[in-house]
Amino acid sequence: MPDTKFDQPRIALNRIYTKMGDQGETHLAGGQRVSKDSLRIECYGTVDELNAFTGMAGFSAAESVPDLAAILRRVQHELFNLGSILATRPEDVHPNQARITAGEIEQLEREIDRMNADLAPLRSFVLPGGSRLNTELHACRTICRRAERIAVSLAREEEIPAEAIQYLNRLSDAFFVWSRWANHVLGVAEVLWEPNQAASGTKTS
Repeated sequence: MPDTKFDQPRIALNRIYTKMGDQGETHLAGGQRVSKDSLRIECYGTVDELNAFTGMAGFSAAESVPDLAAILRRVQHELFNLGSILATRPEDVHPNQARITAGEIEQLEREIDRMNADLAPLRSFVLPGGSRLNTELHACRTICRRAERIAVSLAREEEIPAEAIQYLNRLSDAFFVWSRWANHVLGVAEVLWEPNQAASGTKTS
């Protein structure tokens, strides 16, 4: 598959506040004014939240799991590309506008398969824990799932690229595998779900 070349950003941020959003509205990439609580804004806002948490996990991985840190940095760029296309109605999309393609989805699948091959089969569900990086990646996983749910709701009301939902679905799976792989590389035991560790399952004197 040939490389996709997207347009470079054409922005000049010299003023941070404009007061144009004080009435609860913002504008899409095409210039349309919409409510800040619209599903489209909620969707790419959640992708932005995920990007921030991905950066946090990447920072934690930088020294201890550098291979994963490089992947997470790439994912941050992909999430910004995803936000770009979600902030644009279909009629306003430019031919070379940043977006998610099948190439990003296929790369995630390759990484999931490669890292999952290093892991022992699960005999129970896992809980976030064991290392800071593991818990940060689980936080990314849950935010990614929320972004996916919102994207599904948005797709019922407005047109969005099918690749957007596919990417979020695959990325949440990747965060799960990465969280397990991080503990594996760090030599840390996974925290398995044990139902009887609940208060009702433990003996009291």
